[in-house]
Amino acid sequence: MSALTGKRIILGVCGSIAAYKSAFLLRELQGRGAEVRVVMTPSAAEFVAPLTFSALSHNQVYMEMFPDRKHSSAVGTWHIDLGLWADAMLVAPITASTIAKIAQGISDNFLTSIVLALRAPLIIAPAMDADMYIHPATTSNIAKLKERGVVVVEPEEGELASGLSGVGRLADVTGIVREVERFFEGHHLDLARRKILVTAGPTQEPIDAVRFISNRSSGKMGFAVASAAANRGADVKLITGPVALETPRNVRRVNVSTADQMFEAVAGEIEWCDALIMTAAVADYKVLNPPDRKIKKTEFVQGTPRIELAENVDILKSVAPRKGRRVFVGFALETDDTIANAKKKLVSKSLDLIVVNNPRVEGAGFGTDTNRVAILSEKDQDAVELPLLSKYDVAMNILDRILPLLPQK
Repeated sequence: MSALTGKRIILGVCGSIAAYKSAFLLRELQGRGAEVRVVMTPSAAEFVAPLTFSALSHNQVYMEMFPDRKHSSAVGTWHIDLGLWADAMLVAPITASTIAKIAQGISDNFLTSIVLALRAPLIIAPAMDADMYIHPATTSNIAKLKERGVVVVEPEEGELASGLSGVGRLADVTGIVREVERFFEGHHLDLARRKILVTAGPTQEPIDAVRFISNRSSGKMGFAVASAAANRGADVKLITGPVALETPRNVRRVNVSTADQMFEAVAGEIEWCDALIMTAAVADYKVLNPPDRKIKKTEFVQGTPRIELAENVDILKSVAPRKGRRVFVGFALETDDTIANAKKKLVSKSLDLIVVNNPRVEGAGFGTDTNRVAILSEKDQDAVELPLLSKYDVAMNILDRILPLLPQK
């Protein structure tokens, strides 16, 4: 029996030359026991007639936001009703335009309106020309959707409708169906019942009431890790320094400011977690005895400020005695001797894994949506270098390496 038996699936079809493959996809889903309702964008009807899907699905095809009442039984908020009916929604093919609309929350047709009303999982299979697929706008929009828990069935590489060759072909129909099955089989929830503690962002060490020492960390990498872990079923707590980011879905957030506050928060949760992923860029030093008021410029000796610093607590070293069977993952940012310095930290901080990047490398700097990292493990210390990826995809790679290290439950 297929995992799709008895499942109710909305099949969305967008205006792509690959739209004809959705007819085969529909039959494949039905053949595995799913009940399927089809939703089309107006441009999809330029490629395949709605009657084709109506005949194959034995159901009405949904396309118009405001249907002709004379020929439709639809009443009320039918896009809401359909969104509540489904166990999952699969949009295949999905175009760059529809990806952009969903990423930005635009609901200007029936399909995008259902996506906003959907309470079930969303799975998408992009299909477009290679240049459109690799365009920064498209890659950024896909990264946003992944961060929200949308499952993306990546396109294949090959000859395209334009006559060019590259990545952008709709994934194989049986492969798409298999991904939908995997979702219902729970493979996407491989971190269920696991407790993941993530730190993110910078810390701010006050100089006085209005000034502070900090760094350029945006927190995006840590938030991507927290989001990815939650999307894979983990119970996630995110301890973050001051950042301008929304809390990921299904993640519990704790806001801190200083290194001492972050240490206290981590120490208070260490017994709770199965894995600690320390992405935060914690300041190495703090100011001794900062006043609770603004220091006037005239108070400095000869106009030159003199600030006495003290070393901050090393959070990973401090909680290492309580590590037990927990998995500890550290992050390192190195501009010189990247791998050699990462290996030293891997050993000195009792880490299972360390993730290292160099901000001088294009796409791996502060505030970017991408990263290029190397991952070293305690077992072999060989560096696994990843290509330039979205931070969410980097997070998924890290979690893939954490999973086999977790103790059996």
